[in-house]
Amino acid sequence: MGIDTLFRKWFDKSEDEVKSYKPLVEKTNSYEPQFEALSHDELAAKTDDFKARLASGETIEDILPEAFAAVREVSRRTLHMRHFDVQIFGGIALHNGKIAEMKTGEGKTLVATMPLYLNALSGSGAHLVTVNDYLARRDAVWMGPIFHTLGLSVGIIQGQSQESDELGGSYLYTPGTHHDDPRYTNLTPCSRRDAYMCDIVYGTNHEFGFDYMRDNMVFDQSELVMRELNYAIVDEVDSILVDEARTPHIISGASTEPIEKYHRANEAVKRLTGAAEDGPGVHYVVNKKDHAASLTEQGYDKVEELLGIPNLANEPDWMHYINASVKAHGLFDKDHEYVVKDGQVILVDENTGRMMFGRRLSEGLHQALEAKEAVSVQRESQTVAVITFQNLFRLYEKLAGMTGTAKTEEDEFRKIYGLEVATIPTHRDMIRTDHPDTIFKTEEAKFRGIARELLRLYSKQQPVLVGTRSIEMSERVSARLTADKLQNLVIAERIKFEIENQKGLDKKSKNQAYSNILTPLTEAKLKSLADTARSLNLPVDPLSDEMQSWFLEQFGLAAENKVYLDEGLRHGIPHKVLNAKYHEREALIVAEAGRKGSITIATNMAGRGVDILLGGRVQNAEIEQAGAQEVEEDQEFASDTFVAFR
Repeated sequence: MGIDTLFRKWFDKSEDEVKSYKPLVEKTNSYEPQFEALSHDELAAKTDDFKARLASGETIEDILPEAFAAVREVSRRTLHMRHFDVQIFGGIALHNGKIAEMKTGEGKTLVATMPLYLNALSGSGAHLVTVNDYLARRDAVWMGPIFHTLGLSVGIIQGQSQESDELGGSYLYTPGTHHDDPRYTNLTPCSRRDAYMCDIVYGTNHEFGFDYMRDNMVFDQSELVMRELNYAIVDEVDSILVDEARTPHIISGASTEPIEKYHRANEAVKRLTGAAEDGPGVHYVVNKKDHAASLTEQGYDKVEELLGIPNLANEPDWMHYINASVKAHGLFDKDHEYVVKDGQVILVDENTGRMMFGRRLSEGLHQALEAKEAVSVQRESQTVAVITFQNLFRLYEKLAGMTGTAKTEEDEFRKIYGLEVATIPTHRDMIRTDHPDTIFKTEEAKFRGIARELLRLYSKQQPVLVGTRSIEMSERVSARLTADKLQNLVIAERIKFEIENQKGLDKKSKNQAYSNILTPLTEAKLKSLADTARSLNLPVDPLSDEMQSWFLEQFGLAAENKVYLDEGLRHGIPHKVLNAKYHEREALIVAEAGRKGSITIATNMAGRGVDILLGGRVQNAEIEQAGAQEVEEDQEFASDTFVAFR
């Protein structure tokens, strides 16, 4: 245990903070029998009673236990979900303006209903901020019966999204309302202003940010859509307030800039040579760590020659286009930082792996990328308004957040937002085993380690979710799971084991064998590996009983696992790839990731708000609609247990 860890453990006040909530939790529990005895109408009337008490001088802290008890009872009746004591602890932390760190599956969506209701009683509104439109709509409709029964209105702010096929617009939660699209059942379209006037509003960080900027651009107060920023709970707070904190949100206006120079600059830069360091023949230097790319002296000369310009330094317009093109070619890789879809260059969020439809780079960079990919170049826009999430959320009178991973960012939350982290205990003892990270010396060793572990776990039919940082990485992992690559892997592993364990093997033979298996397995030939194995008197057929039995024994697998080991080696490991290229099927793929034997390779886009059901049984109507035809009929391994990303 390091000094930092010890220091945090000694001086962490989070545990004492949570323990101090116990009297409030006990008082909330004491009201349960009383509220259970109330009729539906009597329970609904509690909201007016609470508002009257606040108007007469009581504070929301005074009515907290009763308000929480009312929410719990209504939730039990309408959703058949009763808040556990630890969820009340979480609700108190959120009401107190803390970040509630709650483990996966502890029900953060339900926890938020208590502080949202309590803080909306003041009449100034409460916002629940989510990471995407799907979650905003899902959570509002899911939790809507609680607020509706208690007489509070619920608004939903949606952004029109090509990524998720969202319809956009604003809605009121209205039970019994029908819609041609089942995703919008129980929702009534309304104006943006009407949605914001609701007691509780669900929406994304992006929509709240853009609406705030639009309000600051209007000339008449009657055009404002938002009201005061009273109270907000930010879901996945580490993603929004840390990972995306300084990402500027920009409202732009059209410019009259000519676009033909982007094409000429691109044609010139295509003929230049880039490198990490300056040297003979190097026209521009790329520093990906600092996200910088610049022309060398040779580069200036070459560009002047290609464009027919005597002195590039005296042509600031051309410098703008050339610099943008150099960065586009040197710093941005297709299918990593961006993808090309339907004739458009679409950026990929490095934190989530999602395509960012409508988001464009500034300073001519996006136009340079469009010229690079030979798609239609859109004119650069002029910035009209800009705000970051860091600045936006500090405008709220009271701010809270919830996530499963807050402690690692605790210092930043405290210094920038004045937010403390409260770690909420789990309802049941944690039985998950968290293993330490495995560090590999080389990238090839890492890929072999991933493929070996996936083959081992697939043989056991254990579902696995593989997280990657980029589209490129997810596809490289996928390429390792074909039959030929796995056969290469097994022979290479057998050779490596023999070299390390066979006594009497001379140094020359060891070195030669090592040299032969160092070739990346994506390039290695089975015959070459088999020849190396033969020279060590080892079996050369990865499909043989002898080789498969060795693998089973070496990696602690039972004899009955041989069926799926053989299947994987003969036909490859069946798996799903989830990245920005296949985002349309995200809900279906993630929901089925818990199916027995399922292997899912995903960028960070997966996991925010979609339930991974152990056994793979799809229960969400939206997911069923998106891909019911792809779900196999066999539900032999279905289970009611699930891991919820809420």
